[in-house]
Amino acid sequence: MKLYFKQRFFSWFDSYDIYDYDTGDVVYTVEGQLAWGHCLHILDADGRHIATVKQRVLTFLPKFDLYLGDACIGTICKEFTIVRPLFTLNFNGWQVEGDFMGWEYEITDGQRQVAAISKELLHWTDTYVIDVADGRDGLCALMVVLAIDAEKCSHNS
Repeated sequence: MKLYFKQRFFSWFDSYDIYDYDTGDVVYTVEGQLAWGHCLHILDADGRHIATVKQRVLTFLPKFDLYLGDACIGTICKEFTIVRPLFTLNFNGWQVEGDFMGWEYEITDGQRQVAAISKELLHWTDTYVIDVADGRDGLCALMVVLAIDAEKCSHNS
């Protein structure tokens, strides 16, 4: 399963459309909410709320809780590093590793690659391709990508 993640150009809050890479159909819509820190609601193709990525405030380093419905299923935290970005996940036994610039990274589960994420450059808005090995992991991989993108946007602003 391949997802195409594209931020909307004119949006007051974080707002994204997530497309099926092959068909171009909208699979998910992400809508930001006015809140302290980032709060991103994920809606399915029919507009039903299915997940949330919510930043914890007043933490030393960025930390995001991941929710399926109302249930918190895990946390992603940015770690203090000097050389390259590092995120730890308390979620599904997954790990995240990226290159120096953080534009390309992968999510793994031990030796198995869950998803490969690459940012497409030379676009007006943030645009990513998320290549998920097992389609059942698509929503959870998307939540991880949203948290990392939100951290990068906060860091760069």
